[in-house]
Amino acid sequence: MAMSVGAEGGDDVPMSDINTTPLVDVMLVLLIIFLITVPVVVQTVPLKLPNVRNEPTQTKPENVNLSVKADAAGTCEVYWGRQKVTSQELLDRSVAKLKAQVDKLGGPANVTPDNLPEAHIRGDVNTPYKCIGGTVTMLQRAGFLKVGFISEPPPGGNPRM
Repeated sequence: MAMSVGAEGGDDVPMSDINTTPLVDVMLVLLIIFLITVPVVVQTVPLKLPNVRNEPTQTKPENVNLSVKADAAGTCEVYWGRQKVTSQELLDRSVAKLKAQVDKLGGPANVTPDNLPEAHIRGDVNTPYKCIGGTVTMLQRAGFLKVGFISEPPPGGNPRM
């Protein structure tokens, strides 16, 4: 380590160099601490994630087919079949659909999750999540137990993704 005692000429000029050694030492210590602690802090629970398969949709006449997209202004558009509906219309039609199915089955005692209609949502790839999430929320409020998402199969016809 070098040290300046003063100039021989008698000029008392203050030293203007910054001593960066302590700063570098502190940064190296922090780097070592973070290298050790990050793997300890970022831990995950060991899980076996499911294999995804493309299963063909079982279309039943009582199922509800919805299409969701956003227009150029970012407003969400929901279509029941081919007819555009508002949020309130979606809720009302969903409740009416479920009520009609329950009445057709002979009352709530005969209802099982398998004989209730399903909702199938097709969302445009550029649709914001708030549009899809709002649609799912409306269907849940109406009482739909099964909500599925329609997607394209992977290219090449590979059933595993």
